[in-house]
Amino acid sequence: MSVKLDTRYLSKFIKPFELDQISPFVKTANDILHSGKGSGSEFTGWLNLPKNYDKFEFEEIKVVAEKIRKNSDILLVIGIGGSYLGARAVIEFLKSNNYNTLPKSTPDIYFVGNNMSTTYINDILRICENKEVSINVISKSGTTTEPAIAFRIFRKFLEDKYGKDKAKERIFCTTDKFKGALKKLADEESYKTFTIPDDIGGRYSVLTAVGLLPIAVVGINIDKLMRGAKLAQSELSNENLDENDCYKYAAIRHILYNKGKEIEVLESYEPSFMMFSEWYKQLFGESEGKDQKGILPISLTLSTDLHSMGQFIQSGRRNMFETVLLLESQDNDIVLNEENGNVDGLNYLSGKTISFINRQAALGTILAHTDGDVPNVVLKIKERSEEELGYLIYFFEKACAISGYMLGVNPFDQPGVENYKKNMFALLGKPGFEKVRIKILNKIY
Repeated sequence: MSVKLDTRYLSKFIKPFELDQISPFVKTANDILHSGKGSGSEFTGWLNLPKNYDKFEFEEIKVVAEKIRKNSDILLVIGIGGSYLGARAVIEFLKSNNYNTLPKSTPDIYFVGNNMSTTYINDILRICENKEVSINVISKSGTTTEPAIAFRIFRKFLEDKYGKDKAKERIFCTTDKFKGALKKLADEESYKTFTIPDDIGGRYSVLTAVGLLPIAVVGINIDKLMRGAKLAQSELSNENLDENDCYKYAAIRHILYNKGKEIEVLESYEPSFMMFSEWYKQLFGESEGKDQKGILPISLTLSTDLHSMGQFIQSGRRNMFETVLLLESQDNDIVLNEENGNVDGLNYLSGKTISFINRQAALGTILAHTDGDVPNVVLKIKERSEEELGYLIYFFEKACAISGYMLGVNPFDQPGVENYKKNMFALLGKPGFEKVRIKILNKIY
């Protein structure tokens, strides 16, 4: 396996017989998932995607990405939730969370349509001034409020800048294959379109055109990304927990949850993991948080957040466990030099690399937190590469599906998300929500 699960720090929290006892439940979840008989099974297209993806569209993505690279300084990715988090996670992990500010030959990427902040939108409009700009708008329906607002604004920006006909050559829509407001508009305006598969939900869609177009634009090798996911698909179906770290991770989560550990803290010691953590939070939060069940996913970037949250984790309520992502190798490592006078007291670190120091900080933290009765799960990632990340994405997607079925929920729907939308539409006066508006106004006044 590419991603390695290290369970040595769990010995005081989980006994071997507990894994043996939960193994039949993991097998049942596996059977439900692979048989297609579980709730939400119509959205499990991601399961076989690494081997069964649309090869023709995949090659088209590469061609369009090259076109955008040649004629654009900026690509605006318009989407919310799974429509942007996966792509941003991949780009920042493999390139840098400082990608836009680093010297490079590929376009800057800005993500819009994920909020309704006037300040944020105006900032992006200013950044786009005097730049060559293209848009990739991602929406199954085309009517989701945040991206629809952003697309209306930035489409006008492009049409004002280039004229309507030339703007069409810079707008790329990733949407439903046959229906929806965005598909209708794309057909009317002759925008190039890519497909959001019907059988893959947003938070599982990073390895479809949803994520692959912006990922390819920045020069990431999407063949290698899919190769890593394909390896994971091949390796991560074994029901034996000793031979399948993905299923073992799902089992560990469930055991700890049953012991009152209702919060999972995903931690990394690399800032480039930050957006991957945001993707993980949507994946698990939206999949498991139902029927008053579920593990609350939160994330920290260490050692940074040890100076703000370390005290709580060490000595606060014992209702959490930590999952630590450890990157085992680094490119372009930095060696600390010796200084005359040793004013900062760091000469004892002379000759050591920053990554070595970082690893010792991680080990020291893991030991301190487990001593403080916080279980620590460790996932080791060999290197920062497309193959490793493709594997890790599939690893988490499958672990989430298995975890959801073990929890007794549908891991592929999100009914609770619609509640706030209904109230928002009513308050904004959207047609069809008049009765809801009256009820809300009665509550307010």
